[in-house]
Amino acid sequence: MKHMLYSVITLSILVFSGCKNEEKKVEKQQGTQVAKPNVLFILADDYGYHDLSITGSKFYETPNIDRIAKEGMSFTNGYAASRVCSPSRASIMLGTFTARHGITDWIGAKAGTEWRKTGRFNKLLPADYEHKLPAEAITLPEAMKAAGYKTFFAGKWHLGEKGSWPEDHGFDINIGGWDAGSPNGGYFSPYNNPNLENRKDGENLSMRLAEETVTFLKENDPNKTGKPVFAYLSFYAVHGPIQTTKEKWAKYRKKAVRNGVADSGYKMAKFLPIRQVQDNPVYAGLVETMDDAVGRVLNTLDSLGLDKNTLVVFTSDNGGVSAGDSFSTSNLPLRGGKGYQFEGGIREPYFIKAPWLVKGGAYTSEPVTGADLYPTILDVVGADLKPEQHLDGKSLLPILKGGHLEERALFWHYPHYGNQGGEPSSVIRKGDWKLIHYYEDGREELYNLKNDLQELSNVASENPELTKQLSEQLFAYLDDVGARYPEKDPDYDPKKEAAYLKKIEEVKMPALEKQRRDFLSADFDPKDNWWGSNLTKD
Repeated sequence: MKHMLYSVITLSILVFSGCKNEEKKVEKQQGTQVAKPNVLFILADDYGYHDLSITGSKFYETPNIDRIAKEGMSFTNGYAASRVCSPSRASIMLGTFTARHGITDWIGAKAGTEWRKTGRFNKLLPADYEHKLPAEAITLPEAMKAAGYKTFFAGKWHLGEKGSWPEDHGFDINIGGWDAGSPNGGYFSPYNNPNLENRKDGENLSMRLAEETVTFLKENDPNKTGKPVFAYLSFYAVHGPIQTTKEKWAKYRKKAVRNGVADSGYKMAKFLPIRQVQDNPVYAGLVETMDDAVGRVLNTLDSLGLDKNTLVVFTSDNGGVSAGDSFSTSNLPLRGGKGYQFEGGIREPYFIKAPWLVKGGAYTSEPVTGADLYPTILDVVGADLKPEQHLDGKSLLPILKGGHLEERALFWHYPHYGNQGGEPSSVIRKGDWKLIHYYEDGREELYNLKNDLQELSNVASENPELTKQLSEQLFAYLDDVGARYPEKDPDYDPKKEAAYLKKIEEVKMPALEKQRRDFLSADFDPKDNWWGSNLTKD
């Protein structure tokens, strides 16, 4: 294994132009283990792999998130544990893959015969799933508390109703975390959130969560208290409904025009239109505000003298929303987006900054997942690992130190349809190979991600023995952990489904193109004081 540091410019070009010749490159680092490092974990919502400047976007501007990558390590094959939010978030909390913990869909999604009420007329009835974190599990924040950390949570939770909120699973402080998976009152106060007090109308949600995190850091400054902190900043951004200020909309509308506005922005996938371009000025403004909020917290670490002794993690819970929800962004050249079985649905920005372990600008192509963050954080801070809990996750400390992990299989299980157009399926990745099993008809697709990152060439028929081996390994794991599977709907009517899909193509697609043009119009006005952002001024 070769190890080397590259400049950030080289990283951007190499990582996001297909990575065909990418090697696992990390330089062995100098320095020793820092006693009781602090931890800042930043989790974005629905934030795509290409929604950052450093990952190749020519539209979004993210200097503060980019800074984490520049000062730390980028995992260019970093994955969320699921294509949708609640399962991924549970895997971070538990250190296990979704099929094992059983939260396989976003909490609140319809399953079984209830799925018929969505009017989608699909072939299968989605499997049932768990609706909260298991009370008996030892979560990551509980493990950190046991290691002597003061624990703090701000933002989106979506891992159960009251009784299964952050404070019930190891967080000393909970600001804004509750049942809902989207910003109930939007991105500008009043928030309509029982765990987030309204201070002034028009206040921005992302900045408020950052300020709450800053307050926690200042009031619990480890340099003064002697007690390390574990701060978990979980943005609602950039989940829909997408909203921004008039000023940021205007900035990005002008930028979109300068970049050149494509004649069309969508093409039809199996169930829904899917966005092909990054030119949504409302979404871009939402992204920039989240980045501003990240900068506020990073600057506070600097001013408190905590930057050299704080482990910073940044990632997302699933891919960018290219279909369904707010149809916000494009993940190209990655295929699909949130809800999809393809790389656009599960590959994420995945950065770890640990100044005493790794020099800035390092990267690795080793496949890793959100389930790995539990044991990694414990390992980096010198706490006892809990192998009986994080059964699927592996500590990434060897990678941060310049080594590597033994090759292993990663598993995804989504026996649901969801809102974005993905299909009920399960996935295994091992080495460069990725196999997708589809539950509607049992077909299987095989992709070599080293040669075909866009997943355009299914080579299953050319590799029958490998396809069989991976399929057998996938289902051996799923059966071993008691995975649930979808069932055929006896009431399925192909004519009704065909009529539904025809309406999507003939009505929904033109409506989306019109909305895209409206957002880019010089006289666009949402006619509600810009989603409430103009109600007050600082």
